[in-house]
Amino acid sequence: MLTWDELISACDNCKKCQLHKTRTNVVFGVGSCSSEVLFVGEGPGESEDLKGEPFVGRAGVLLDDMLKIIGLDRTKNIYIANIVKCRPPGNRDPQSDERELCLGWLRAQYRLISPKIVVCLGRIAAAELIDRNFKITRDHGKWYDKDGVKFMALYHPAALLRDPYKRPDTFVDLKSLERVIKETCERTLQ
Repeated sequence: MLTWDELISACDNCKKCQLHKTRTNVVFGVGSCSSEVLFVGEGPGESEDLKGEPFVGRAGVLLDDMLKIIGLDRTKNIYIANIVKCRPPGNRDPQSDERELCLGWLRAQYRLISPKIVVCLGRIAAAELIDRNFKITRDHGKWYDKDGVKFMALYHPAALLRDPYKRPDTFVDLKSLERVIKETCERTLQ
């Protein structure tokens, strides 16, 4: 198994798919490597590609506000990563071959972090990590157990910016997440 630094270095040099040709930066992840809670989005957008950090644009500001509601902070008690580490051109959805080729990086992060809870941000992350037939409008906020790790999905913050009427449901989902963190994690909300 690679160390954290070795994993970052290997990912920074990845050329497995065509996305490496148009990236400015690899967007590996951000947060506490010893976190009990892992958030996973689909892939970086333009702001993330420029900065090399996930969720830093308008959706990132909203995500930070959502995290604060339940006592979470991207720099202290969670880790945030993406399914793909390079920006798809035009902010399109990552294609299935790109997701498959990049998923190994997320799996390695997952093994090193060893989270107790995984929160998928949006339908693409949820379809990759929870169930291929996942429907975000139907299944957001539901809990799934996979080998003793709890999984759930929230609406992607970008979707909440486009459709503010989804925010009340997301608040309910966040409060459920807060409750499960309190029940499951030893140090996350301390």
